Amino acid sequence: MVRIKPFIRPQQLRAALTSLPQRTSIQPFIQPTLTTTSPQTRLSSSSSTQATPTIPSPTPFVPDVQTFLTVIGRGLSQHASKIPTWDALFSLTTEQLQELGIEPPRSRRYLLRWRQRFQAGQYGIGGDLQHVSDGKAELRVLESTKDPVNPHKYVVNVPLGKSVKECALEEMSRVTGFKVQGAKTIVGPYARPIKGGEAVQIAITEGMWEDKRGRKIDGGERRRNEVRYKKRIQERREMRERGEL
Repeated sequence: MVRIKPFIRPQQLRAALTSLPQRTSIQPFIQPTLTTTSPQTRLSSSSSTQATPTIPSPTPFVPDVQTFLTVIGRGLSQHASKIPTWDALFSLTTEQLQELGIEPPRSRRYLLRWRQRFQAGQYGIGGDLQHVSDGKAELRVLESTKDPVNPHKYVVNVPLGKSVKECALEEMSRVTGFKVQGAKTIVGPYARPIKGGEAVQIAITEGMWEDKRGRKIDGGERRRNEVRYKKRIQERREMRERGEL
């Protein structure tokens, strides 16, 4: 059996992806299979058995490919121009990402993990914000009046430039990851106080959702034993030279 894999240049792949209509799932490439013992030639049906990828809707905080790659970090934002559409971002296979030049392999694996999280509605800080303008959102303190003696205070997202009093109840949405400290101080990741002290602003920041890599000591897991063994040999050699053994 002879398998022929067509050669596809990254430029051709990007052009093909750009020409596709929005909300169209991108199926993996189908490799033609030629069988020398049979007069019939058929295409491989492996791709037809794969599930159609789920395309999640963009969110107010993450509306496009550039923002998604920016917030998950690890330098993936430099590849934003290689992925033309939101649908492509959630449809491309690891092989197609490699064709587009997204390297090294661990970057592709990391991107695929964050794709799965986003599809499941698992966002990082600020992912539940509803009122976002030019990558910025505003948080203010909403004080419940149900219990005048011990009022509850909540952190809510409001349209930029509006106070809580100017907003209707349906315009405000509670957010996670932030809390009220003291009278009206909002604390949380990437919260920058606004002049006047009654609100904070959250802005899209490179790597704000990034999973930080663990620090490698004596190399990675596969090399650690070898590195430490060589260190012990070197230490014993130095001790013999000093006459300590």
